[in-house]
Formats: sequence, structure tokens, C-alpha cells
Amino acid sequence: MTINLQTLGTKLSKYRNQVTQTVEEVAKATGIESSRVRSIEDGLQEPTGDEILIFADHYRCDFKFFISDEQSTPFEQTEILYRAHGLDFSKEDRVAIQEFLYLCDTEEFLMQELGRRTQPFSFQPTGTYLKGHGEAAAAAFRTAMGHNDRQVPRDIYEEFRSVGVHVFRRKLGNSAISGLFITHPTAGKCALVNYSEDIYRQRFSAAHEIAHSIFDSASGPSVTYFQTQGLDMLEVRANRFASCYLLPPEVLRRLPEPTAWSEADVQRWANEFRVSCDALGIALKEANLVDTSSSNRIRGYRVPRESKLDPELPSSLNEAQRKRKAALLERGLSDHYVGLCFDGYKQGVISLGRLAEALLCSRGELSELSKLYGRSLYVN
Repeated sequence: MTINLQTLGTKLSKYRNQVTQTVEEVAKATGIESSRVRSIEDGLQEPTGDEILIFADHYRCDFKFFISDEQSTPFEQTEILYRAHGLDFSKEDRVAIQEFLYLCDTEEFLMQELGRRTQPFSFQPTGTYLKGHGEAAAAAFRTAMGHNDRQVPRDIYEEFRSVGVHVFRRKLGNSAISGLFITHPTAGKCALVNYSEDIYRQRFSAAHEIAHSIFDSASGPSVTYFQTQGLDMLEVRANRFASCYLLPPEVLRRLPEPTAWSEADVQRWANEFRVSCDALGIALKEANLVDTSSSNRIRGYRVPRESKLDPELPSSLNEAQRKRKAALLERGLSDHYVGLCFDGYKQGVISLGRLAEALLCSRGELSELSKLYGRSLYVN
């Protein structure tokens, strides 16, 4: 295949600019001399096959994007994202987003190869009352997940994955960002939740991004901020979906009289729903179960950090394991994703080297990860 060197160089240059790196930084990270990086970007030299693979690994994208005219990466989507919100993402955050999209693409590939099927969820709203759309969609989604009017969803991330949305918790440096949604050209719907947030806030943010996947996937990438400026009805709709999904009004109405709750009662029920006291107070007010004064009192309490439950950091882990796993979750390595990677390796879908790449680690770290997740590197 003949490579158009000018086109290749332009793609490399644009990718480098997207992650706001200098030629010298790319050279240091890849081991390719800066003069050669610059020459390849200028279309004056043809890279070797190994160099193309190195660039693809560095930018966390499919190498075929560089050698063909096919748009096999979410490059155009991230361009739109950074044009609209570029100042809000540091260099480190842009790299984090590239890795997140790489994880989504890898997860989709493994699920297809391993025959893991999902059942996409669709909802057709009627009327123009956007807040009502969120309420109705949450009720429909709960029904699709098999919840009755007394049940509260526990492993929400698994539920979202079951409908084909790639959900990853990944740490971003900008704490003002709660999450983002983007449609990947091959992986489909992808949601990132900022792992820097409180554990229970992450659940709400994840549900919020799922609402965007239901209603707004054709509208391009979106960023959700912890505090929004003005009255953005699309954000209001997404918040309403998240609240009604995590705190269904029909379940709230079965609770003891909330106006009489003590601080301990508030903390207990917030922990039962796996939400913040703030979210609980708002939901009770929306359900007309408390007045503004009681809602504000409830919202002012906090669930102690040590009382909060994270499904991927169970109490069975010792302190060292917990710390290590938390560090992996910061980079997006969920139990679901790690399990897929090891299953793919075990069944011969990916090689040992590809397993290390997929887990964002070196081959030397694989042994430690396999022990942490109770998996084996030996294939019969």
C-alpha cells in the first residue's frame, strides 16, 4: 500500500496538537528522534512500519488511521470536543481522554470477538417537556433492567454496559468536570466519569451521561460540569433521568416520613440509595415529600467517606490491594474491562503483548495484575 506522506504527516501533526505536545515531548515518549518526528510530520520522510505502530500506541489509536483514508478513530469527535471546551482540559486530561477512548475501542473489540452480546435500550420521547422525558426514560430503563417499584439499582455500571454503553471511570485533573459523552466511530456510545469525584457523585454522573447516550448521541460530544451555568434544559433532563433512575419517586414514597429524619437517618437512607445527601434532598423535594426548608437541611448533611460503598473496592481487599486497585480504577481499568482482557488472552483473541497494551502496563506488571484480579497468565 502506498502511503500519502503529506496526509500521514498532517494526521500526526493534528494528533500531536490535540494532546498539546511538542515535537520534543513526542520524541522523548516514543524514542524517535525529534528531527525525524518533525520530518515525518512535514511529509518529507516515510516512517517505518514499527514507527507507525509506535505513533499509534503513543496516541492510543488504530494504526490503520495513519496509513489509510478510513476514519477509524474518534479524531473528528475529539476535535469538536476541544474546539468547544479546549481550555477546560489540561495536557494530562487530553491524554486521559485518548486512553479512555482506546479502552472503549478495545472493550468493543473484545466483546465482539468473545461473543458478548448487549441489548441496546431506546426510548422515544413525546411532547416537548424535557424534564418529563427524563422521568419517563428512567422509568422505562428501570423496567428494562427488571427493577420493580421497590428496588434500587446497585451495580449501575454493569447495567449501563448491558445496553451497549462503554462506561469508564477515569481520573481527570479538572474537578469541575463530572463526565463526558462521545460517540466513537467503531465502539459506539462512550461515557467517561471523572474518578476525582466522590464515589456516590460518580454514580449520579454515570447515570447523567447515560441520559445523554439515550437522548443526545446524535448531537456530538458533550461535557458535563459539576455546576452548570444558566438553565440548560438538556442538562436538566439528564439530571432528572439520573435522579429518577437512582432515586425512583415510587420508592421514595414508601420511606418513613422524611421531615422527621435525624442526621443519622439521612445518612442511612443516602447510603442505602448510594447517593449523596444533596441528591437525596433534591429528589425528596421533587417528589413533593418535603418542603424547601427540610430539603435544604437534608442536603446539608454528608455521608462519611468511610461508610460509602464502591462495588469495585470491596471490604475483602487488604489495604495494599485496595490502594493498588484504586490506582488502576483512576486509569479506567474496571473489573469488567480487566476481565474481558484476560478472557481474550485465555481464548487466544489477543497475545500476551496485546494484553499488556490493553491493560496500559508493561509485560513485567502483568503478573502482579493477574494475581490482584485472580486470573492466570498460563494458557493450556
